[in-house]
Amino acid sequence: MAEEKTTQQFDPEAILEVRNLRKCFPIKKTFTGKVKQELIAVDNVSFKLKAGETLGIVGESGCGKTTLGRTILKLHESNGGQIIFEGKDITNLKSSEMREIRKKMQIIFQDPYSSLPPRSTVGGILSEPVEVHNIVPKSQVKDYVLDLMDKCGLRDYYYERYPHEFSGGQRQRICIARALSVNPKLVICDEPVSALDVSIQAQIINLLKKLQQDMNLTYLFISHDLSVVKFISDKIGVMYLGSMVEFGTKEDIFANPLHPYTEALFSAIPQPDPDIKMNRIILKGDIPSPANPPKGCRFHTRCPKAIAGLCDEVTPEYRDFGNGHCAACHLLNKD
Repeated sequence: MAEEKTTQQFDPEAILEVRNLRKCFPIKKTFTGKVKQELIAVDNVSFKLKAGETLGIVGESGCGKTTLGRTILKLHESNGGQIIFEGKDITNLKSSEMREIRKKMQIIFQDPYSSLPPRSTVGGILSEPVEVHNIVPKSQVKDYVLDLMDKCGLRDYYYERYPHEFSGGQRQRICIARALSVNPKLVICDEPVSALDVSIQAQIINLLKKLQQDMNLTYLFISHDLSVVKFISDKIGVMYLGSMVEFGTKEDIFANPLHPYTEALFSAIPQPDPDIKMNRIILKGDIPSPANPPKGCRFHTRCPKAIAGLCDEVTPEYRDFGNGHCAACHLLNKD
């Protein structure tokens, strides 16, 4: 009975629910092994993601986007909070207990060059997860892999080739095929197009959208390219120094950005029309160290609208301002 009660607390419509997730890395330890100083990579992040949706996570380099994705997949163990996948709390599951869930949660890594084993053929790379997780009978593995390669735009004669024989775009297609080889429901895309040429980026993004429709996939799409995020996402989360500063639907965030950091990010998006004047917001200074984050609002050291005595002293409340559009800013709370 207690287990049923716990399950009812989770949103039944959400395939992924993250509650107050926290991840820290130790920097200094005492002689006895006690942590003396730590780097706060992800701090108190919460969101929900429904099946079939795409959530774009944006922010500067070092803001904790990739660590968030890896912690959700339990490639890093969290230091607090909850990760609920398909109504089940997986936060404290052991590696052996995660084995079955691994089939449902996969990742596409940023660098297609280093994420593929150089001594394995494409056929070997794609066949291994299929065989390990018993997706199809052994006699059908090759046909299954060839069909998957076709879906990802890879020719059948690539089966016997090695990763070094391919271009960056082709390698990323192999990485996508590998992630989809176990029929996942959630795919975390960790900047999958940032290492590719602009023309190839469009092909990969279109492929991801087509595969999402054909296989009913849910994406957590991590990127620093706002144009790409706007094209592929249904919802957007903006991160700064490990914290989620704004979250909402794509339409709400682009039409009405609430947080000053979001406004600054959007002002940097290039406009193709030369007649449109850019009101660029230039942020002063560098992003503070996550090992020593500033007191109060973490953005106050660079915020052009910071209120002295408030933003530098008090942490702003993360609130819902309607339609699931959330933000954490003292300027909004004053209104």
